[in-house]
Amino acid sequence: MFKNLKASKLILWSIFFILFAVFLYMFNNNHPLGSSKQNNKSYVRYEKAQVLNVKSESVKPLENGSNIFLGSQEISVKILSGEHKGELKDITNYLSDTHSVYVKKGMSVITEIDTAGSEYQVMVYNYYRAPVQYMFVIIFFVSLCVIGGRKGAKSVIGLAFTFICIIFLFVPMLYKGYSPVLSSIVIIILVTGITLLLLNGYSAKTISAILGTILGVAIAAIIALIVGKLAHLTGYSTQDVETLNMISAKFNIKVEGLLLAGILIASLGAVMDLSISIASSIQEIYSSNNKISKKDLFASGMNVGRDMMGTMANTLILAFAGASLNMIIIIYFYNVGYNQLINMDMVNVEIIQGLTGSLAVILTVPIIAFISSRLIPAFQNQSKKNKSFIYKFAPSK
Repeated sequence: MFKNLKASKLILWSIFFILFAVFLYMFNNNHPLGSSKQNNKSYVRYEKAQVLNVKSESVKPLENGSNIFLGSQEISVKILSGEHKGELKDITNYLSDTHSVYVKKGMSVITEIDTAGSEYQVMVYNYYRAPVQYMFVIIFFVSLCVIGGRKGAKSVIGLAFTFICIIFLFVPMLYKGYSPVLSSIVIIILVTGITLLLLNGYSAKTISAILGTILGVAIAAIIALIVGKLAHLTGYSTQDVETLNMISAKFNIKVEGLLLAGILIASLGAVMDLSISIASSIQEIYSSNNKISKKDLFASGMNVGRDMMGTMANTLILAFAGASLNMIIIIYFYNVGYNQLINMDMVNVEIIQGLTGSLAVILTVPIIAFISSRLIPAFQNQSKKNKSFIYKFAPSK
């Protein structure tokens, strides 16, 4: 019976992922960026190349002991990919404080190939970092599977699903003119539901965590939207706004909602983690003592949530602070006055980002505690009734 049940679940998950892959293919088939490609005679490509020889160099370190060099190198490279694969080229590699790619003989690099008609120029663009990235990703996934076992393997699938949803569903939705906030809500519901169902199966604990996560993030989103309106903050207050304006002029991207959408997606992981932890705790408590009242279950969930929300909120604040470290250093250097500091666009954006994510965590605690304290006893009692009914009318051997 259990083997048939596992096989049925595997078949259902396989069907879902196949249908979802087909949907994503069709959704991205008429990608809006596809129509923007033109067969121009001038274009830029980034291709892999190998440094065959460093003929001469005139470089010096930016400062003593620094790995950043200034100057230039005369080098010979062999292009390893693209339309000029196999061709040799002698080029000058210029090094500065903002672009310091110091090469050595035999090193693999990424080159920028600027083609105009039948002529092309080659410049060193960056180090070839792909192998390091691949190795690090493999180590991460292997560690997750070895230490986490079957749940670790499911976590890998969940991570891949989340990544695919953001790249192949969320971003194309933005380019097709969908609201960033509504698009992020769709991603949150989809990722939360699939990830938690995949990791924990269909149960009261899972349903409670899904509902708690979605409601917690939704309430925090409403609060952030209100605060953003009152503080006159829009997506135009974010970095790279000039590039976004240029893109939105060509593709109907709604820049105003990008700020809130980014906040919601950034806080999803912490809220989901908190929700499933509280729901799991309440389920364990009820399983060990099914005579406990719903009020006591709620109180137990709140106690667990209070222990977690302080560290979770701190984690989100530190994450946003770490991402804004360059801004903090610059503000400190210029000795910005309080009135200027507290009213700066970028400071207000970072404050709202950090506090909204933390607020989502805080609000999720009573929500998930309440939902779990009601759903888990109801599900388990119903499950017992179903089992007793089956045993009562099951044919004797």
